[in-house]
Amino acid sequence: MIKGVENKLRLSSLIEKAAGNRKQTVAVAAAEDHEVMDAVAEAAKRNLAHFKLFGDGEAIEELIYNRNLAAAGGRIEVIHARTAEAAAEMAVRAVSQKEASVLMKGNLSTSIILKAVLNKDYGLRTGSVLSHAAVFEVPGYDRLIIITDAAMNIAPDLKQKEQIINNTVKIARSIGIDNPKVAPIAAVETVNPSMQATLDAAALAMMNKRGQIRNCIVDGPLALDNAISPAAAEHKGISSEVAGNADILLVPAIETGNALYKSLMYFAGAKVGAVIAGAKAPIVLTSRADSADSKLNSLALALCSASS
Repeated sequence: MIKGVENKLRLSSLIEKAAGNRKQTVAVAAAEDHEVMDAVAEAAKRNLAHFKLFGDGEAIEELIYNRNLAAAGGRIEVIHARTAEAAAEMAVRAVSQKEASVLMKGNLSTSIILKAVLNKDYGLRTGSVLSHAAVFEVPGYDRLIIITDAAMNIAPDLKQKEQIINNTVKIARSIGIDNPKVAPIAAVETVNPSMQATLDAAALAMMNKRGQIRNCIVDGPLALDNAISPAAAEHKGISSEVAGNADILLVPAIETGNALYKSLMYFAGAKVGAVIAGAKAPIVLTSRADSADSKLNSLALALCSASS
């Protein structure tokens, strides 16, 4: 019998939760970006956090002026940096030195900010893999769904998948999903020695049963349909706490995650918030093409994660 779902959250609830802890600070690297500043402006108006904006000071001040953010001056500090590399270093140092609790990427390439994050002297490495977690609100679907990893790890092995689950479970718990259900996704729901994704999924499920992976329920392999649809799971005769009720979809490789992520965005019109987990602090590493709403959702997700 497939049990009923418990996760009834929406992305708006993350913004409300983030607003409950207004003492946090976000360090933004290369903040001279219209969409980033739109998200910062909205977050400042909602009193979600304080902001340290690193980058071209004159350009940032103009963006602040154009958004009538003078009244939010007490929550916004501009720190001039001559180059994108300098802005990334300064923002990462601010987080490393606990002057900020969240790092956010602005108008610079991902490689530049990740180089600063991974710096041995002042970076944010913990020894765990960094992984991407995207929280989706899909029209017509009754709860939030988390997809990992669509942007960082290309072809994770079993050990890396274990760490990705651990990273993502912490994110899920920070937003109110106390015992998330994790579905390692494969093309089929049976173990096939010719399909590594099914072998890894079965191993992860056993590791969870033996207490090696905690604070969640892992079951797999599961195909996408019987991971998220109770009807599909029942039709296949799958009896599981996870089948049909998954909160977290662990994809086998980046191509799967990336295609699923973009399918939800472009075909389903889903809303999303995403962070990089596994560092000393959550990282908002959105695409330059992401909307201000997506960046605001990602900020709220990061702030919830940082406060947990």
